[in-house]
Amino acid sequence: MVMERLALLKSLTFGTQIAEDETNELATYFVQTDQWTRIFEGQIDIIRGEKGAGKSAIYATLLDKSGQLFDKGIIVVAAENLRGATVFKDLVAEPPTSEAEFIVLWKLYIVTIVAQQLRDFDVKDDNTAMVTRALEDAKLLEAEFSLARVLRSVHEYAKRLVRAEAVEGGLTFDPTTGIPVGVTGRIVLKEPSSDERRLGAVSVDGLFTALDATLTRNGLKVWVLFDRLDVAFIENHDLEANALRALVRAYADVRNIGNIGLKIFLREDIWNRITEAGFREASHLIRYVVLDWTPPSLLNLIMRRLLSNRTLVDEFGIDADSVLQNAGKQQEMFDRFFPRQVEEGKRKGTTFNWLISRCADATKKTAPRELVHLLNCIRDQEIKRLEQGGNAPLGDQLFDTSVFKLALPTVSDARLVQYLYAEYPKQKPFLEKLDRQKAEQTPESLSDLWALDRAAAIAKARELVDLGFFEQRGTKDEPTFWVPFLYRDALSLVQGKADNDDE
Repeated sequence: MVMERLALLKSLTFGTQIAEDETNELATYFVQTDQWTRIFEGQIDIIRGEKGAGKSAIYATLLDKSGQLFDKGIIVVAAENLRGATVFKDLVAEPPTSEAEFIVLWKLYIVTIVAQQLRDFDVKDDNTAMVTRALEDAKLLEAEFSLARVLRSVHEYAKRLVRAEAVEGGLTFDPTTGIPVGVTGRIVLKEPSSDERRLGAVSVDGLFTALDATLTRNGLKVWVLFDRLDVAFIENHDLEANALRALVRAYADVRNIGNIGLKIFLREDIWNRITEAGFREASHLIRYVVLDWTPPSLLNLIMRRLLSNRTLVDEFGIDADSVLQNAGKQQEMFDRFFPRQVEEGKRKGTTFNWLISRCADATKKTAPRELVHLLNCIRDQEIKRLEQGGNAPLGDQLFDTSVFKLALPTVSDARLVQYLYAEYPKQKPFLEKLDRQKAEQTPESLSDLWALDRAAAIAKARELVDLGFFEQRGTKDEPTFWVPFLYRDALSLVQGKADNDDE
């Protein structure tokens, strides 16, 4: 019995928690929520969510379903590599010096990769010929195409264009060639005069207008997908804010062009950071969604991943499709393979609630990434327990109650190190001071730990509230700061409230 259960567990996987690492398998257990349907139907342009909420899974699935979308007249274009080095990493070394330059960069980048796609699909007319000629003259569209090459080219061109036009009096044109002085191509920012147009000058927005006319004539639309922007600018939050503000402003201009749309995937904490100082355009962005995982959708996610294991389905004779179409059957299936409770007691919740609460940050949101990671760690701990001579759980139960808490530290450590320490290194010294402290802190205890006065300690704690590390409790004048279970094991936090009060 133990050997049979061990063999079954070793064949079992809940997939990886990183969407980029499972593009081939993702379609088998992708959860098609109402939010996904609205995105797929073209009703949503900006997809926001916490880290691990599933943005990259949606990005990858849109690319995977590009054939279905093409049948509807939609060409899907990736503005970023799905895996490996990010295209935008080169912007970090020598970033644009102004928001205006960044906006021009984004627009030129978008129009160039759209033009390349139309060339790949052999969509031709006078408008595409004009756009192609202008991009080729500017050395933005070359025979050897790659996203990284395009970005480098538009980066340099945007720099020259904005700086040349910033000179008093604006651009001047060579009367023979029509090329702006100081710029190597015919593309300009403002609408050229009739004489300049006759010489071949065209504005950046004019390129979009021309491509839009071609798309209208052919009954086509293009979606340009932007993801992994958090990876690109991870080491420089100021640059990140400039880049993303400019991208959103470029989106605001492009959205008026009916056949070219942007789909921008943004982390919620990054969105909050770039809007906290005020961002007027944000109030006009209505085609957005914030990814939200409810308990039923998380249960469905677990079941889809569990029942994607053919060995398990065959062993127990499960009709996977029937289960996945019925919420009640999903709960029954969960109860069949998981123990009733992790911690016994009338006031203790179910195993499902335990999983959800242990993977939630201080905003009380549970992201699929941590949940999938925890499930795989539970599997690993159960395999180890059986290999060391433990008895197989009773009935069809796959996991002994003892392995759940053993699995949590790995997930906790990954969240702390790979998210907070990696992306907010300035917070690391303050977080490390909490090591082996109580899970609920007061302003006075934090003041002592951090060597700050009370007001400064509260201000720092509220920064950590914004990052989902602390949950603020108590009153405005007498707050306390509580650490969720997700972070406790990584810092060896002790249950209770500082100063020996009860939690």
